[in-house]
Amino acid sequence: MRPARGILRRIIAPLSAAATFAIVATFAIAPLQRPVDVAHAASVSAFVDGDVQDVRVDGDVSTPALSRESYVAETGTQTLVAGGTNYDWAKLVLVYGGWPLTDANVTVMVQWMREENGPDNWFNRNNPMNNGQGSGGGSGLGSYDTLDTAAYYAAENLQRSVYADIAAGLADGSSAERTAQAIWASPWATSHYGYGANWTTTPVPVVEAPPSAWGR
Repeated sequence: MRPARGILRRIIAPLSAAATFAIVATFAIAPLQRPVDVAHAASVSAFVDGDVQDVRVDGDVSTPALSRESYVAETGTQTLVAGGTNYDWAKLVLVYGGWPLTDANVTVMVQWMREENGPDNWFNRNNPMNNGQGSGGGSGLGSYDTLDTAAYYAAENLQRSVYADIAAGLADGSSAERTAQAIWASPWATSHYGYGANWTTTPVPVVEAPPSAWGR
């Protein structure tokens, strides 16, 4: 029996040593796990599980009003006065009358001014449209202290009922021809501009008035 035990010892001892080495080697080779952030893990778990914070507000809490500033770009009268041309004066009349500054409106106004005083001397007597209202002269032969004043009185006169069709054409602002026809039919000029026969529609050149005509 003793020889058998000796044989077993010789067999088991190497196996035990090998097993012990394997265990130690496993701990040495296997990477260590990174520390777990418990708080982070809990928050992730809560999010995944749908445990989301719910904030409730009473129904009688009013939402504060938001203030949104609005800005409107407008052509100022002083800007037009500083421009000083026949086109600026035409726009000035439209501004004083509250009519839109459309291409059609500006076109018919400068055409009208050309028919009254000619393109090169449109500022004659500071009365481009030979307007009688406020000028101190009958039949449109009066004058104004400045072209700015003349524009104001021209707009005021065109708002009289006798010129309602002209004002309506300017208010629409889409057709220079329609407004011109209203001018021809009106009592503004005794000649009625030949009901269009004496009305030129070619482009009107840009002509600047002397600074003195603007009161400068």
